[in-house]
Amino acid sequence: MRKTGIVTLADPRNISFVLNGGRVSVRADHPHLLAALREELDITSPKDGCSPSGQCGACTVLVDGKARVSCSTSLDKVEGIEVTTLEGFEPEERERLANGFAAHGALQCGFCIPGILVRAKALIDQKGAELDRPTIEARLGAHLCRCTGYTKIIDAVTDLARGKESTPALGAGIGERGTKYQAIDLALGDRGYVDDLRRDGLLHGALVFTEHARADILAIDIGPAEAMERVIAAFTAADVPGDLKVGIIHKDWPVFIPVGGRTSFIGDVLAIVIAESREQARRAATAVAVEYGVLEPFTDPSVAMSSSDDAVWGLDGNVLSRSAYTRGDIAAVLETSAHLVREQFVTQRVEHAFLEPESTLAEPTPNGPLMVYSGGQGIWDDRDQIAAMLDIDVDAVVVELISNGGAFGGKEDMSNQAQTALAAHLLQRPVKCTLSRQESFRLHAKRHPITIDLEIGCDENGVLTALRARLLGDSGPYASVGMKVLERAAGHATGPYVVPTVDVEAIAVRTNNPVCGAFRGFGANQAQFAMEGALDRLAERVGISGWEIRSRNVITPGVVWGPGQIMDSGSAGARECLDTIKPYYDTAREHGKAVGLGLALKNSGLGNGAREESRARVRFDENGTIEVRHCWTEMGQGVDTVALQVAVEELGVDPESVRVVVDTTRELGAGQTTGSRGTVLAAGAVADACRAAEADGRIPGVEYQGTYVIDWTDSMDDDIENPTLHSTFGYAAQLVIADPDTGEIDKVVAVHDVGRAVNPTLCEGQIEGAVHMGLGYALTEEFPTDESGRPTRDTLRSLGILRPKDVPEIVSILVEVPQPESPYGVKGIGEIGLVPTAGAVAAALHEIDGVWRNTLPMSVHQPLEVSG
Repeated sequence: MRKTGIVTLADPRNISFVLNGGRVSVRADHPHLLAALREELDITSPKDGCSPSGQCGACTVLVDGKARVSCSTSLDKVEGIEVTTLEGFEPEERERLANGFAAHGALQCGFCIPGILVRAKALIDQKGAELDRPTIEARLGAHLCRCTGYTKIIDAVTDLARGKESTPALGAGIGERGTKYQAIDLALGDRGYVDDLRRDGLLHGALVFTEHARADILAIDIGPAEAMERVIAAFTAADVPGDLKVGIIHKDWPVFIPVGGRTSFIGDVLAIVIAESREQARRAATAVAVEYGVLEPFTDPSVAMSSSDDAVWGLDGNVLSRSAYTRGDIAAVLETSAHLVREQFVTQRVEHAFLEPESTLAEPTPNGPLMVYSGGQGIWDDRDQIAAMLDIDVDAVVVELISNGGAFGGKEDMSNQAQTALAAHLLQRPVKCTLSRQESFRLHAKRHPITIDLEIGCDENGVLTALRARLLGDSGPYASVGMKVLERAAGHATGPYVVPTVDVEAIAVRTNNPVCGAFRGFGANQAQFAMEGALDRLAERVGISGWEIRSRNVITPGVVWGPGQIMDSGSAGARECLDTIKPYYDTAREHGKAVGLGLALKNSGLGNGAREESRARVRFDENGTIEVRHCWTEMGQGVDTVALQVAVEELGVDPESVRVVVDTTRELGAGQTTGSRGTVLAAGAVADACRAAEADGRIPGVEYQGTYVIDWTDSMDDDIENPTLHSTFGYAAQLVIADPDTGEIDKVVAVHDVGRAVNPTLCEGQIEGAVHMGLGYALTEEFPTDESGRPTRDTLRSLGILRPKDVPEIVSILVEVPQPESPYGVKGIGEIGLVPTAGAVAAALHEIDGVWRNTLPMSVHQPLEVSG
């Protein structure tokens, strides 16, 4: 075994055990084994995703050869016992496990994978070649993976158990299968996340949160905290030298709520306490004394919208945004339609549950900039907001991206970056602040709960005539990107269908519930759950199938869609998806299965009149390395791999020679990595940089810059009859197949038009992970709050995320209908993956019991089994 090299003298106040073949002794005051491993012994392959609840499995280690969750294992349980982490596995075994997962595409963000590898070893050691899929699915129930949908993980473990050797290789160009960039290091836990970073003299921060969603702050006393042992300082709004408020679009989110201010949700921060250890900072944070003047919160968006009292401190009115458009005489056309459906659909608030809680490390450098290490989705935005908060020039702050452990939109807004940077700046010492799972739940934005009132008509043949939609979204107190989510919901309200007459309005309301913002689907999934449900009701009235009514109304090139956009040739992907899924639909029907079909579209990029300019740089080094710099956040979706494969395609180089870098030392920023825009914009900019290098002879040391711009979209607010709201759309058809007798979902067939698959293996992984998330969205997941605005669920298990044994077979099929004016014809895949799922599930359930479902999650109202 590999030795850790860590040996300390025995101490009666310490706990001694054998770690990776060497005896170690650690302080007895650690709350659990994981803390001792990470904070004292610097063993970082076990990750902290939920301590001390033991519900995600990311911290799994071997204790006397058996897999154990280390965050719920007390130190006295391992005294004198052998503990083995991935660092202590034999080199050949490490390589075999990592190769197997990398070659199968069984990892995305990678945060959960080291723990799963440890579990896999324990299972293989126990069962050998007899290890089967049902056993793997059951035993992996101790682990959460939010990215992959488990399919490729189970494939990898199955092949490893059978002794099958895998040889991973990076993709050799556009359209080539290959491993994810840095897959081996991610699998082994060797490529660190922010919380894995260590610095000499590192201090630790803990945030102090409000106890009330809406309350006046009468006094904050940090004295008791600062008086505690090994506490260095505590800071409040009074210590902020510059702007107190931050935000991606509107600067309305306070870094701290000051004395004399008012809290607006349960995630508002009042102070940060800095100490020599994380546990000391957390203990001291509880000693900060706060005097409140408690007020009644606004938790009902309808009440907030009609109230003259402001829900949010310092802001006028409770309507964040209104997005609307009309075409034709809606009342007249609805009145004369042969069939009419009127329904209200209600979707829920959902927590992202990315496996890596938010973490930031800020470090002053001698005579240099403040270095901030962030896992955020827009590090140039982080830089600009931190500089404004500190009242220093942007050149005095450098933010380096540490590819994060999942995000799904939840890391667009800053979480603890500003507070951590402030502490490091004022103390002139490195400071790290890592949120607990419960703090993460409180702080970051969630998926919008939206109520949708829909009226839709069709003629006697099932051809759509008109749609009226009213959408009301609870956006919480601060803007985040809430207005854009409701704008996107409005724009996608008609789904991928031709509707000649429309009247759509979507309103985002400020409340004192948790902030809502970006989340995979970005409003399109809420809107299209309603549209798909209404369409299936119309099909029943007309007497045709769900496939047939979609076929009669699907968009095609040249038609007018939704808000008036004339669809380009890329829209042929919708028909292609529908036709490709038809044989699976027919076969399931022939076998007597209950089926539900969903068809969807989702834009890629910002659109709506925004200028999107992506920049990248390529440099050839003397040692043969090719450095590729881009401006997008790697969070598991594979944008670094896209950049690498584009460079390989354009330059004809060995993929192993390419190194990908993202930091703010170059002015490349293009905003948030959101809306599937990373693939399209990164591919265009990197390709342009490579072509510039080719034209100039690839001179070593020269940084060749490339640019890709989308500047031809229009705003929904512009007075244009046929606006081009979006440059790019992806399309998807999903078929849910269920057993009509048991109610079990047997299979999901997912056909997705990606335009061009840069890496088919990664595309499949995105689909499988999104379907897993979509099934949870449809059936089990919810993040409710009580009347005080406080979340009622505070553990990962309570969220209702599906575990491996709960996930049915997922069949992913890629369709490639090129998008005009897009690099290589790509369309993107990350956002659309769950947009059709809930509607398809609802239709399948209706076939089982005849009940139409209007409210998500559906299993809360009509229990249903899901099964592999």
